[in-house]
Amino acid sequence: MLSLTGLIKSIKKTKSELYEDINAVFDRDPAARNQLEVLLTYPGIQALLLHRAANGLWNNKQKSLARGVSYGSRMLTGIEIHPAAKIGKRFFIDHGMGVVIGETAEIGDDVTLYQGVTLGGVSLDKGKRHPTLKDGVVVGAGAKVLGPFTVGKNAKIGSNAVVVKAVPENATMVGSAARMITKAMPKDVKPTENNQHQDLAKAFSAYGIDLDLQDDKKDPVANAFAIMLEHIQESEARIDELQKVICKLDPEYCEKEIKKLSADQLNVLK
Repeated sequence: MLSLTGLIKSIKKTKSELYEDINAVFDRDPAARNQLEVLLTYPGIQALLLHRAANGLWNNKQKSLARGVSYGSRMLTGIEIHPAAKIGKRFFIDHGMGVVIGETAEIGDDVTLYQGVTLGGVSLDKGKRHPTLKDGVVVGAGAKVLGPFTVGKNAKIGSNAVVVKAVPENATMVGSAARMITKAMPKDVKPTENNQHQDLAKAFSAYGIDLDLQDDKKDPVANAFAIMLEHIQESEARIDELQKVICKLDPEYCEKEIKKLSADQLNVLK
């Protein structure tokens, strides 16, 4: 049976946390106007309030009832949070539709999620299989954080990123699968006889393609483009050599110039 003492304690805790959760909205959403509006019209707050109740029921061995509350919350808000998930203070889900938080997920204080975020598992084991988000983490719209690893304090995960491994504190993760980006990267500039081809290679890498990854981890489309670009570079180098020989035999041939692929053309998405 449900412990009356435990239920009262859970209600008091939920009430205290609700005030903090509502006030956190004003810090992170300039569109918020007053507490009543936030409580009645923000699905993230409604889902969180219902989760606090479901989590209290779950911890008091009322798991079927907890799942019922969780299901009702999903139908009302479009946000699915397993009642066993552990969520800290001042948690904010902005917009909210499509957010999924798994059973063994753990979320620290002052965490922000946007719509379409999944904190999911990649295993069928009964143990820990969902991520842990430390304090201050921000996860952008549509991002997927998959697996039983930790996302460090104040880390940021970009929109639509797919994260499948641990994230250090204060890191910013972007892309699919996500990679860490830093303010400064060491430049390993090797001397070459053809600087133009070297520039082209650097420009294409700026699109976020890491050519040093193992073949089974590369994006197949990006890898195909990289192979084609490498082939073009080698072909142009050979054509340049042939042109030099032909120009010696027929100087008029060199009067006709062919436009070459430039690094600037590949930098348009930088």
